[in-house]
Amino acid sequence: MDSKKIMICDDDQGILDVLQMLLELEGYEVLPQLNSIHVIKEIMIHSPDVLLLDLWMPVLSGDQILKAIRSTPEIKQLPVIVLSASGDGNKIAMEVGADGFIAKPFDLDDILLKINSLLPN
Repeated sequence: MDSKKIMICDDDQGILDVLQMLLELEGYEVLPQLNSIHVIKEIMIHSPDVLLLDLWMPVLSGDQILKAIRSTPEIKQLPVIVLSASGDGNKIAMEVGADGFIAKPFDLDDILLKINSLLPN
């Protein structure tokens, strides 16, 4: 069985490191992405099974990235879980087509449950 690929896009290296460590321990292949500008291209190249996307990032914000994903036919079906410390992050995430939302600071078990619920079996 191939391990599922999880792409994480967050401008906080610490969060990327923690999530990468956790998800690799769970057997996932992790594609960390610090720079939001390259995310769409990286999705096209690597075809992740799920994207964890931070909402507030410099240059391209998570909602802008998600709008771009949802309007790109090849990748618009990609399951996206938005991460945000923002109070209205959930509302924003749902408006732009997220499949799930996790508030920061997050509970690692929540993230695993959300990812597992979105992965094809």
